[in-house]
Parts: sequence; structure tokens; C-alpha cells
Amino acid sequence: MRNILLILALFAFFATENTFAQGKYFTRDGHVSFFSAAPMENIEAENHKATSVIDTETGRMEFAILIKAFEFEKALMQEHFNENYMESNQYPKATFKGDIQNASDVDWTTDGTYDVTVSGDMTIHGVTKNITTEGTIIVENGAISAKSKFKVAVADYDIEIPTVVVDNIAKEIEVTVDMKYQRLEK
Repeated sequence: MRNILLILALFAFFATENTFAQGKYFTRDGHVSFFSAAPMENIEAENHKATSVIDTETGRMEFAILIKAFEFEKALMQEHFNENYMESNQYPKATFKGDIQNASDVDWTTDGTYDVTVSGDMTIHGVTKNITTEGTIIVENGAISAKSKFKVAVADYDIEIPTVVVDNIAKEIEVTVDMKYQRLEK
């Protein structure tokens, strides 16, 4: 009888452990940066206020990024970015809603680094485009993080660059995403 109770207790423990590792994870302080290499001057910005949710059961992933939260080295660049290019009063955030295409390849309960393909709708400057990009999911000691680096064509999102500075701004911007998630408790 004692052995049966021990086996049942171990089964319950492992079932609970496995259930705990599944579910939804979130962050409110994700890191998104972009880099634009241009002949006159490189342009870089950092945003440490990206929010994101990832559902390990379905592979669903969502992001929201406040445009005004991007910080530049020069205040004038930040002002031009928000007022002239991104029109952040009219389009205050960028979003992504999509899925990890190969989520079944990720063992959310086992430490490791997993290459993933993410596909979904990205909305920037009021324009929504379907994108597919590569990324990495890292599972370490029960914590989940996600990383990706991809390019965004400015013209795809109807971001107009004044002809006076068109040669100073790259046609494609390199975006880097680095998220560290916490379990979303019910």
C-alpha cells in the first residue's frame, strides 16, 4: 500500500511540474532595438517597454510596442522619429500577432535553445503586413526568453522619408528583439 501511495505521490508531483511549465508567459519590459546604417549617420534606438505574451500550449505570440518609448542618443533624432516619420501621436504603437510555426519542436519543460520560425501580422504606422522570421526560444531553469533579428523595409509601412534626408536613412531597418518572460499566474 505504501508503494502505491509513493507512486501516486510521484505521479502527482511530475504531473503538476509538467502542468506548471505549460501555459502563458508575459513581459512588460521586453527589449526591442533598431539600427539603420546610413552614409551620413547611423541611427539607433532602444525600447525597454515592449509587452509580449507567449502561449506555450498553442505557440501563439503577441507583442505591443509604444513608439514614443524608443530612446535615441540625440533628442532631435527622437523628435524627428516621433513627429515626422512615425507620426506616433496618430500611430502610438506597433504590434505583432502570430504563431510559432514549429512550436511542437520546443520542449518548454527542458533547458535548451530552440530555433523557431514565427509568422504573423505586424502593424507599424497603421499598416499591417504578414511577416515570417526566424528566432530562438531559450528555456533555462523554467524561465523562457525569445530572441530574433530581422529587417523591416520602411516603404512597406508607408513611412515617408522627406527627400531632403532620403539618402541619410536606410531603406531597411534592422530590428532586434530580446524578451525575457515570466509565468502568467491565473
